[in-house]
Amino acid sequence: MGNKVLSKKLASVILNWLFLFIVWNAFTSSLQVQEVITGLIASFVIALFTSRFFDCCTLKILHPRSIYYMVVYFFVFLVALLRSNFDMARRVLSPSLPINPGIVKFDTKLESDFQKMVLANSITLTPGTLSVDIIGNTLYVHWIDVITDDPLKAHTEIAKRFENILLKIYAE
Repeated sequence: MGNKVLSKKLASVILNWLFLFIVWNAFTSSLQVQEVITGLIASFVIALFTSRFFDCCTLKILHPRSIYYMVVYFFVFLVALLRSNFDMARRVLSPSLPINPGIVKFDTKLESDFQKMVLANSITLTPGTLSVDIIGNTLYVHWIDVITDDPLKAHTEIAKRFENILLKIYAE
């Protein structure tokens, strides 16, 4: 049992170190040796102190299959973002288009709080929807044009495309 806890902590430190080092390189935009060494040391020290707060994933997240689905997720999200932006622009430019605002609820198959948070943020970032609350496995979403009260249909319209990919990214 202790070995598993140590392994999870080590994975958390490594993932955070990698992420922080990538952020360091993005901000410095320099590959000079002294910059890289400073970035490696600074990001390692920060990862040691902060990794206990960021334990969403294991090293399995770096598996090529997970990385592939992260890229797929990016493009699926981008398409959803563009579609919803055009829909909202159409509604603003044509005020005669009906809106039917309301809150819908549906259940998710995602297990961890982190996975649910990614789903909720993806929903919120697409105009026309706003994640209001997550209670257990139930998401409450404000939808600018509620077309169904059926939770299964609402799930299909709002979250299914995101959730299916997230399930593949975080598959054990």
